[in-house]
Amino acid sequence: MAHKVGSFLHAVNNEMKRVSWPNKSQIVKSTIIVLVSLVVFAIIIGGMDILFFQIVKVFLR
Repeated sequence: MAHKVGSFLHAVNNEMKRVSWPNKSQIVKSTIIVLVSLVVFAIIIGGMDILFFQIVKVFLR
């Protein structure tokens, strides 16, 4: 069992050496894209929520 675990960890270590890690500028650009997308979707969903609330309010009067 210990041999299998050691073999697995060795394989993981070798695979991690092959990974192409992003540089700092790529991480910053990706983070900005994610944050902008988050804000846009939050505004869209918030607007839809307000709209649907107003529609339901009209029907419940």
